[in-house]
Amino acid sequence: MKKVLYILVGISLLFASCSTENNTVNFTFLQLNDVYEIAPLEGGKVGGMARVEKLHQDLLKENPNTFMFMAGDFLNPSLLGTLKYKGERIKGKQMIEVMNAMNFDLVALGNHEFDLNENEFLQRLNESNFQWIATNPVHRLKDSTTQRFAVVKDSIRHELPKTVTFNVKNEAGNEIEIGFFSATLNSNPKDYVDYGDFYESAKFAVNNLKTTSDIIFGLTHLSIEQDKLVSKMFPDVPLIMGGHEHVNMSVPVGEAKITKADANAKTVYVHRISFNTKTKKTTINSELVPITKKTGIDSTVDNIVQKWNVLLDKKIKEILPNPDAVIFTAKEPLDGRDTPIRSIQTNLGLLIAKSMAFSFDNTVDCALINGGSIRIDDQLQGDITGIDIFRVLPFGGEVLKVELKGSLLTKVLNYGRLKAGKGAYLQRYNVNYDKTTKIWTVNNEDIIDSKIYKVAFSDYLLKGYDIPFLTPENKEVIKVCKNKDTDAARDIRKAIILYLNSL
Repeated sequence: MKKVLYILVGISLLFASCSTENNTVNFTFLQLNDVYEIAPLEGGKVGGMARVEKLHQDLLKENPNTFMFMAGDFLNPSLLGTLKYKGERIKGKQMIEVMNAMNFDLVALGNHEFDLNENEFLQRLNESNFQWIATNPVHRLKDSTTQRFAVVKDSIRHELPKTVTFNVKNEAGNEIEIGFFSATLNSNPKDYVDYGDFYESAKFAVNNLKTTSDIIFGLTHLSIEQDKLVSKMFPDVPLIMGGHEHVNMSVPVGEAKITKADANAKTVYVHRISFNTKTKKTTINSELVPITKKTGIDSTVDNIVQKWNVLLDKKIKEILPNPDAVIFTAKEPLDGRDTPIRSIQTNLGLLIAKSMAFSFDNTVDCALINGGSIRIDDQLQGDITGIDIFRVLPFGGEVLKVELKGSLLTKVLNYGRLKAGKGAYLQRYNVNYDKTTKIWTVNNEDIIDSKIYKVAFSDYLLKGYDIPFLTPENKEVIKVCKNKDTDAARDIRKAIILYLNSL
């Protein structure tokens, strides 16, 4: 009798196990965000889209239900994007070609996509073969009316949808619908973009998805504080894959979480997800995966990357003979991210300004550069090469020694301070501001209006674009000098490299 009972229990457990497997649908998400460079960084140690694609292929072998996502910011900025190819600035063309080859499943818009002008952005859309999602941004036309952005193929408009759903099946044939919404922050106002209200847009999208989807996920490009608010609005959304901050994080919000990987694919997130069709329970195991030489390389994507690198090497070698040589090892990250570099003094801004002074043998009182010239929107760490310096300042330019009155110097510094958050904010060397007394000092001494100061400026600043009154024609500008004794000041990037080599 006991033997029969054991057999019956065993059969019951077997059926229960099979039932559980039949009710479980497993799928994997591969998350990237804020990727501007297609090739590895830090002297080849980290990142690289060919390596990411190798991981993608490995995950597909592990589970065919694998989906790859980009949570915004990839068309700009990049060093390659500033170069000309067939008479036009590349402006993200290289990224579209690489991402097409990688077969991204879903891509959200970030604020840097709209660094491109209207025609450039629409061109990139039309060149893409992957699925986009745009829950809140829409295209504002010249007559101020709006319509959805679209990919145009053979004169047919394929509008970027507010929501996207994917059908996923398990081996038993049970299927579920997984839905996605996006949200893009309005930190880059452009005439051709109407961002709307991303909170209200997300609310509308999620409510619609609830009628068709078994489970809903977010693919966003917001600040972490904004992501938290969105997550609290939708407690049933178990995972928001985000971008924007450039540093990896996994932030719990109730029973849900927000994840962001490191910029430029230094790391990616792999989310292995199980959904039980009977209990409606979702289990998510998230792994932050470093992208290194150990990851391996996909040869198809690598061939595309190398094609673009040939163009890049040719252009850089016109100025720098050995751009891949390591010139400095940064033990602490050098911060060139857009928000800090345009709002506060950063260590990278200080390093650049010191290099400018160095290019004139430190025969200046101080050095100033506008934060908007620094285009990397990333942190430099580990081994730094000449290519990295070109990424920081892709447009180059001369360093000038300018003799000007203290009254004008104070006016320039105040103008930059009041432009915090904009490109005219000034990164400085040997200049300080006392918030209490509201007094600027140079070399720890108060600026004297009548005194003549020698200041190293980037040549861009002397063109009056960011600071309208700072031009050679201003009567308080006494003299503008170029360094004729050395080529260190002829290209600000060379100045930085020579300075780093001297440390």
